[in-house]
Amino acid sequence: MASQEEIKDIRIEKLKKLEALGMNPYPSTVPQDMTLSEVKDTFEALEKSGDEKSVAGRIMAIRGQGAILFVVLYDGTAQFQIVLKKDVLGEEILQQFVDLIDIGDFISFSGTFFVTQRGEQSMQATRFVLAAKSLLSLPEKWHGIQDDDERFRKRYLDILTNSEVRDMFLLKTKFWRATRDFLEEKGFMAVDTPTLEVTTGGAEAAPFATHHNDYDLDVYLRISVGELWQKRLMAAGFPKTYEIGRVYRNEGSSPNHLQEFTNMEFYWAYADYNMGMDLVKEMYRRIATEVFNKTSFTTRGHTFDLADEWTKIQYVEEIQKQTGVDVLTATTGDIEAKLLELHVKHDGKTKERMVDALWKYCRKNISGPAFVVGYPDFMQPLAKRDAKNGAYVEQFQVLLGGAELGKGYSELNDPIDQRARFEHQQELLKAGDKEAMMPDWEFVEMLEHGMPPTCGFGFGERLFAFFVDKPIREIQLFPLVKPKI
Repeated sequence: MASQEEIKDIRIEKLKKLEALGMNPYPSTVPQDMTLSEVKDTFEALEKSGDEKSVAGRIMAIRGQGAILFVVLYDGTAQFQIVLKKDVLGEEILQQFVDLIDIGDFISFSGTFFVTQRGEQSMQATRFVLAAKSLLSLPEKWHGIQDDDERFRKRYLDILTNSEVRDMFLLKTKFWRATRDFLEEKGFMAVDTPTLEVTTGGAEAAPFATHHNDYDLDVYLRISVGELWQKRLMAAGFPKTYEIGRVYRNEGSSPNHLQEFTNMEFYWAYADYNMGMDLVKEMYRRIATEVFNKTSFTTRGHTFDLADEWTKIQYVEEIQKQTGVDVLTATTGDIEAKLLELHVKHDGKTKERMVDALWKYCRKNISGPAFVVGYPDFMQPLAKRDAKNGAYVEQFQVLLGGAELGKGYSELNDPIDQRARFEHQQELLKAGDKEAMMPDWEFVEMLEHGMPPTCGFGFGERLFAFFVDKPIREIQLFPLVKPKI
């Protein structure tokens, strides 16, 4: 089998021969009257009319020899068969095609439409124009690219040769469209907030740092979709906002985590976390139905049905039930000892980080659908305290397939309480907790001007990954891959 370099050399020679014949191998445009999907949709009328039309696409297969060739053409909308006959094109033109055109080339064909003796809808080509010469061969049809890193480096080939991958990304587009449509229907306004921030806020995560040359200022790529900015918009008088955008977290990779991904967050004035839970449940069911035509999913070894009743799980109680640890009264030493006993790895020595690790051990045993509530106040610096028990906050997380796939809370709008919690986060940062939240004192000032009661909620594209039961890296078009050495 010839190497890619040998194939490239051969095809460059073909390119030169095409140029010698007066053919431009890379023209600016070529004839195209309709897409291949449009051809299929209107085939009977096209066949009946006998009108000549032009189509364009990439050659995916060539078969036949002698006086007739059959070409499979793909333009991103559909595949279609093109028939090339010697008695129509002429012997010289057909031979040029055989000698100089390859699988992978982009071609415009003009011709009329007919049905073959085998009943295949086809175009009988009367002429062709090269749209772009391919110098390297496509992956072998049945096996494709086997190495994952190579697949991600050459995602364009992975999508081209793997219909399952292509269909998944079309489904992902539909997923985000359904999300937008639902929120717009509910009266939420789409907004854009900064991706470069002086302080990161809205999540507990390590940020990426960079430098603003003009301001001579260190800045950070955002770790949330504008949480502290959207809350400012609540103070500005906008009652409902949302944003879908990229976020960046300088943390480890896993099947469920990446450093760059798409998130959605909405904020709803005069609503609390109970109202938020009702809206989120409706939204998840709507997305599932519109995108997947079902509400039941099997993923990561779990099965759940969004149409079922969503249970409420008490965070502290569930940890105590599964591990015997009361995180409200336990010391950091007690929690660390239990983590060692359970062989649970964890980052950081603060109570917050160790409790989070303990919860992650517990949640993997729960299929859902469920809302997790009753979080201790030290676990969430931006959530309003529970009016009945100040040791807890009004926070909820969506639990599906053993994972948290969405978080919301009644937003803290008490500036005095917020200042105190930011001061605590500042102490955690000084102690070396890289995921502690950076204090935003201008945000506190905004709260001093006043912000209405608000419910905020967000989920990321990890939700889609769980719906299709794929690692999150797999559902990104171009995940980051280390360069080849």
